Parts: sequence; C-alpha cells; structure tokens
Amino acid sequence: MSLKYLLLPSIASLAIVICAREVQSAETFIAVNTQTQPVIKLAKSQVSTVTKSGNFVSGEHTTQGTARIITKNGKSFLELEQSFKTSNSGPDLVVILHRSDNVIGSTKPPSYSLKKGDYVILGRLQKFSGAQTYAIPDNINLAEYKSAVIWCRKFNATFGAAKLSNS
Repeated sequence: MSLKYLLLPSIASLAIVICAREVQSAETFIAVNTQTQPVIKLAKSQVSTVTKSGNFVSGEHTTQGTARIITKNGKSFLELEQSFKTSNSGPDLVVILHRSDNVIGSTKPPSYSLKKGDYVILGRLQKFSGAQTYAIPDNINLAEYKSAVIWCRKFNATFGAAKLSNS
C-alpha cells in the first residue's frame, strides 16, 4: 500500500518534466489541487519573430552558420543557430553588430580590421560552435546595423561576418 503512494507522485513528477520539455517556449505553472496531485496549467505561449537573418562568410578564420535577429516579448536578440562554428584561435572573441552590410568585402585581409564607432559589442562569444543567444540592448536602433560579426577585440581581427537581411 505504501508503494502505491510513492509510485503515483513519482509518475506525476515524471509527466510534469516530460510535458515541460515538450512545451519549451511556453511558461509552465504548477499548482496543487485539494487532493495534492500536481496539475499543469500552460500560460499563453511566448511568440518569437525572426526579423533579419544571414549566413556567415569567413574572414581571418573559417566561420560558418546562420545568425538571426529575433524579437521575443518586445526584446531583441541575436541568435547564432546550431550550425554556427568558428575557430578557437582568438583570445578575446566577441559578438558584435556592425553598420556595414559587407564587413569582409569592405575591410582588408588578413585581419579585416574594424573602425571604432562602426559596431556595438553584444558580449563575449559563449562557445566556438552551436546555438547561442545574445541580448540586444533596447537603445540600439537595429535599422543602423546590417551585420553580425565574430571579432577578436585584442587583435582587431574579424573571424567572420553575416549580412543580416530582412526575413
């Protein structure tokens, strides 16, 4: 009889975890009814909209994959998709938004140096490959920035850039 009381909450907990993973973008609220059995209530799903996207072109180092700007709940983010990959050769890699729509073509090899004032830094590169997200500050006018760039700040070297076009 005591096994029955342990098994039921365990199964219910497992169901909650599985359901929560299935509705990744929905907010999950757990409430307890009067019989102490968990109940899942789902709030309105958060909607994200892709506003711009582009594929990386290599600069000083091979960089590939897709970058996109999304808007979610009134906030803007730069997402590097799962296909993203760049070199691990840089000591101080950051993700930036750049004003030019042709960063690699408008700079000179081998480092493809950038000029101060032409970009805004979103943050340090989180990892050399795979999906990652960077918040874009509210005071940034996205109409002024046309590329996402992986840049080595220490040596002013552009690893790769993605021209962001309207989706």
